[in-house]
Amino acid sequence: MTEPAVGSARRRVLLTVSGVVPQGLADAVASGSRPRVDYVEMAKAFEADLVDYAEAARRLGRTGRLIERVLGKNIALAWCCFTLRHSYDVIMTDGEQVGLPYAAFTMVSGRRRARHLMIVHILSVPKKAVLFRLLRLRRRIDEMIVYSSAQRDFAIESLRMPSPRVTLVPFMVDTEFFAPGSAAGADPVRLVCSAGLEFRDYPTLVEAVRGLDVRVVLAAASPWSKRKSELASVDLPPNVEVVRLDLHQLRELYARASLVVMPLQEVDFQAGVTTLLESMAMAKPIICTRTTGQTDVITDGVTGRYVPVGDVAALRATLLELLGEPAVAAALGAAARTWVVEHADILVYVALLRTRVAHHLGEAGV
Repeated sequence: MTEPAVGSARRRVLLTVSGVVPQGLADAVASGSRPRVDYVEMAKAFEADLVDYAEAARRLGRTGRLIERVLGKNIALAWCCFTLRHSYDVIMTDGEQVGLPYAAFTMVSGRRRARHLMIVHILSVPKKAVLFRLLRLRRRIDEMIVYSSAQRDFAIESLRMPSPRVTLVPFMVDTEFFAPGSAAGADPVRLVCSAGLEFRDYPTLVEAVRGLDVRVVLAAASPWSKRKSELASVDLPPNVEVVRLDLHQLRELYARASLVVMPLQEVDFQAGVTTLLESMAMAKPIICTRTTGQTDVITDGVTGRYVPVGDVAALRATLLELLGEPAVAAALGAAARTWVVEHADILVYVALLRTRVAHHLGEAGV
């Protein structure tokens, strides 16, 4: 991260990374070893500085280590942003885990010099909503960027955020890394796959495929989720396999699959969206559970198919229908790829957020 220039008239943007930026990331992306990363592309487009866990620890020293030990790394990252608030015109926090504590810290600072944009994943968790209301944090957040209509509605109706300050933006995927032809082709055996861990309803999927003449591979792991898989207690039939895959292996699994299924528990945020967008970018037909939070990515019958929560019979019937109608399935996959490229490509996402940053830079008089 570049040090702010003391006395400089240049106005700038600070972007948080709730993690550690990997060493050699740029080379890995350039070589095609991994997809492009949102915060890197955003930093380029916004001319922003990045501050991750490691940079926050370096800047805060012993104080930061104490905050980390007692309150956690996200609070330390939020405190680091607070100490830098006079050096930037816009601070964009990459999730409420950083944005809410940062907003709370600004309550003791009087006039804020930096405008605050906060990306939202899920604010409807009771403890987050209580904190937001109790501290009246809507006065300390200039705009929320949300990924689902359900979270937008919650922010406006329950948290009383003014609607012009809540922006719904589709989540993103690198459509060049995840693309048809980027890995080996379809498996000669009918293959259904699913991936991820966050609020997945794998027991329903397992029951739906039990006894079917189809191979099922579940890549049931996630670097983001703290939840444990429920599959350990499920009696798996012979046609179901559970694996852990790296990004290249996951992309190959998508490429080989006849269908991708996203079985979800009832939640009010975009659980499963990463797997959905990756497989849609690969032009794969999708079957997804329709939940309160998962309604913005798929158009039923056009870019995929929805089934009700926990409905084994409906999921089984839809699987058999699409496996038996490969032309229909292929049309869904092609339409899914078109939608993702137009609406959810990583550069489309960055361009949308760039307009919001530019708006707030204008509000700050830049």
